[in-house]
Amino acid sequence: MNKLDHIVIAADSLNRGVEYIQDELGIDIPKGGFHQTMGTHNHLMQLGNGSYLELIAIDPQADVPKHPRWFALDEALMRESLRQSPRLITWMMNTADIQGIKQAAEYEIGTPTELSRDQLRWQVALTDDGRLLGNGLLPYVIQWHSQPHPSRGMADLGCLLVSLTLFHNRVEWLESKLNSIGAGHLIEIKQIADSESPYLSAAIETPGGVKSLSSRV
Repeated sequence: MNKLDHIVIAADSLNRGVEYIQDELGIDIPKGGFHQTMGTHNHLMQLGNGSYLELIAIDPQADVPKHPRWFALDEALMRESLRQSPRLITWMMNTADIQGIKQAAEYEIGTPTELSRDQLRWQVALTDDGRLLGNGLLPYVIQWHSQPHPSRGMADLGCLLVSLTLFHNRVEWLESKLNSIGAGHLIEIKQIADSESPYLSAAIETPGGVKSLSSRV
C-alpha cells in the first residue's frame, strides 16, 4: 500500500526555516542531516502514522552539485519566493515498487535514483532538471531500502498530520494523474476558480491546536 511519506518545507536558509516553523507551529524542529549528492541539509520531525516533516535548504558549506538540486531549489523563481518566506513546496509518496509506479504513471515521475545518508538507503524518482512535479502538487516517489521507516528515529514533538489538501483548477486532471500512481487516497482535492493559482495546504495538529502550512507565497 502506498503511503504519504513526508511533506517538504523549503527555506533560503535553515535558520529562517526553523524560525518559520516556530512561528507557524510553535515547534522547535530538530536538526537532521546532510545530502552530499544534492548539496542540501535539513531538519526533521515526526508527523505520526509513519510520516514526517522535512525542512530543507541549500547547504552553503557543501560543494555545488554538477546536476540540478531537487525540489527546484536552483530555479530563480523558487529562490525568489523563498527569499520572501519559507513555505510548503511539495510532498512525497512512499511505495514498495518504485519501478512499477514509473511504468504505470500517466506523467514522467523521473528516474529512480539510489541515494544514502548515514545508515539510510533509498531510491527516489528525480527529474533531470530538478523541477517540482505538477508545481509541487504531484508527489515525488520514494522507496526506502532500510528498516524501520526513518520517521521512527525522528523527534516526536506531539504533532500529527491531519490532512494534506490540493487546490486545483482542473480536479479531474489531477485526480487522474494521482490515481495512476496509487496516490489519490492519500490527499484531498478541492476545486478553485480559474483565476486562482493551484496550491497545497497541510493541516497539522500541534500541542497548541491545529495549524496549517501552505505553498502560497
